[in-house]
Amino acid sequence: MLKSQQQVIVDLQQKLAEQQHVLVSQQREILEQQRKMYEQMDLIKVQYGMLFDTVKQMSFQSLQEDIQNYFESHIHELQNQVRNHLQKSYSVHKVEVDAKVINVGESLLDCGLCESDEFCNFQKTPSQCEKCTLCPAGFFQMAECSANSDRICQDRDECTESPSICGERIKCLNTPGGFRCLGIAEKDAALGMCGEEYFFNKEMQECQACLKCEDGMEAVPCSAVSDTVCSAASENKLSESCAANIVLPPVRSDISQVYSGLNLKIKGKLPCDILSTEESSLVFRQHGLLWTDLNFAVKHNCRNFLQLSLKLNGSEEDYELSGVRIEQPEGKYFQSTSLSSAAEVEPSQTLSVYLRSPNQFCNQSKDLNIYDLNTPLSLFWLSHDTGAVALSAQMSTAMHYQTNYRPTFKIISVSDPYMLSLSHDGRAIKFTETGVVKFVFHQALYSMGHTCVREGFSLISYINRNGTNRELMNVFKSGVNYRDTSISASGATKVCAGDLVSFEILSPAQCNVRYFGDNSGISMFSLIWIPSAVSSAVSATVSVTGLPTGAVRNKLLDFTQVSSNEKQIQLVSSGQLAQKYFIFTEKGVASIAFNLKLIHSCSVLKVTLNQLTMDHMQPTAVAQQIGGQMPEGSIWTSVSLRASFEVHNGTLISVSLDCVRGRINQITHEHGTSISILWISS
Repeated sequence: MLKSQQQVIVDLQQKLAEQQHVLVSQQREILEQQRKMYEQMDLIKVQYGMLFDTVKQMSFQSLQEDIQNYFESHIHELQNQVRNHLQKSYSVHKVEVDAKVINVGESLLDCGLCESDEFCNFQKTPSQCEKCTLCPAGFFQMAECSANSDRICQDRDECTESPSICGERIKCLNTPGGFRCLGIAEKDAALGMCGEEYFFNKEMQECQACLKCEDGMEAVPCSAVSDTVCSAASENKLSESCAANIVLPPVRSDISQVYSGLNLKIKGKLPCDILSTEESSLVFRQHGLLWTDLNFAVKHNCRNFLQLSLKLNGSEEDYELSGVRIEQPEGKYFQSTSLSSAAEVEPSQTLSVYLRSPNQFCNQSKDLNIYDLNTPLSLFWLSHDTGAVALSAQMSTAMHYQTNYRPTFKIISVSDPYMLSLSHDGRAIKFTETGVVKFVFHQALYSMGHTCVREGFSLISYINRNGTNRELMNVFKSGVNYRDTSISASGATKVCAGDLVSFEILSPAQCNVRYFGDNSGISMFSLIWIPSAVSSAVSATVSVTGLPTGAVRNKLLDFTQVSSNEKQIQLVSSGQLAQKYFIFTEKGVASIAFNLKLIHSCSVLKVTLNQLTMDHMQPTAVAQQIGGQMPEGSIWTSVSLRASFEVHNGTLISVSLDCVRGRINQITHEHGTSISILWISS
């Protein structure tokens, strides 16, 4: 019986192979038909050009419009035929054709969202958006650039349009973008014989049309013997920052929507050139590297935990960039978390904020209350022209319960493997060149034991230079007992060639912890490395003197800088703003990561990032985060705040605390409280 079943399986496999071969042949036929149609379209274009030249020479102006309509109608007809052939549906998912995987039944003509000055070039595989051709000087536009076809330009025949342009007895010869008067000496042409809007090109020995500059961009006007000189266009933007608000979508029914997952609504706050805002996502318009920060505070009664994620949706598949778990609290109070990620993005990709529960015991209308923070979502975008490199790595699952834990990384994506790599044991990231690094570390865990709650966890980041470890930052997280939670750290620092960055999580004795690592984004490490020529970073701790205690209302924190001085970012050292404000001396984008470890009895603790500019002498809030009541049984608690925003020469920033109905008893000034500031040139 087994042999007969094996024979049946062999027969089925053979039939499947034959069907795949037939499908491959059909796909090749379609591609061949597509190629022939492209050739026909190119031939028609050439024929049309020849006909149009003839029309102009014969001055049959009335016939020109008819030919153009005939040409355009045939182009549209051919394009429709191509689409009809390529959109045939086949009942398979993928076939191998010419060593490329092609989705059968998927239209190859869809470029997604192209810019207003772009068209979809479906002659390339895969189809892609390309810039529309600009008609050069001496040419005129025949057909406008559309969604599926490029602009068509035609050379202007000056000899036909102005028969006496060279004089009565001198023959005129039309050339691309100009004309030539046969037998005219250079000295005669220099006297202005070429006429208005033309100049004499000495190298080509002919008259050429003057270059047309954009409004206000003409540096040197066109003369009889020299072309127009346009002023250089403004430099390409290296970086840009955007911010948005997030809210829960409206409840559609009494059935819980959180178990299956829901996208939080994103409402744009500031205009941004690199993306557009849809109801529940951000749509990117340009290639580049992306850093995203999200501050989130929620009061929930969902069983086990809530999982908050940043999800990137692309043309191939959707995946979560990073995620954190917000544990089920013992009481009803607000809990806060900060979520960050780095990624390389492409046009038409979307970013969304995703919230879900692992079980059905979480009702959106009854169990969720999101705190309305000031600009909780912010991001900055970097052009590839900066030379920046992005990396994402996944942590391995620790099957055994342990106290001190050093994670092992597995690289998921890296935009330049030469610049960033793993150490030999996989526990550190190695840098090839000097630069500035913005990083984030998220680790999901499950802990058991009352000492976990009382003493909590510490996440320490190290930088190893020439074999010596130095602590970069120390982040605290309140512990849990028989609960899932996450610990996270983000910062910025300067690195040198050969430096290593690694992490370690410390947990108290008699606290059993399991560390998770999978591809769902809950245990991820990501960073962006930026050349020092366009970036800088400083770090500081809170000053031991002047720490706010008692009934604190909107009190500014004092800082002590622990990193070397930077030209673009400085801690104010004198005057009324001394030690409280950081000042920027150049225009660019700033990214802040602030961690606070303290003991308090406040119902709500508000942490606000303030901005002070020369235009507005009163500080304005850039971003905000809150902390709820101290978890029962915990000695310490923590609050983190992350944000990215634009700065100018003279912009000042500070951090303030506001305790609502309670007291601040103690703030640690050594381990657990710090600020890191990244600056990137715009």
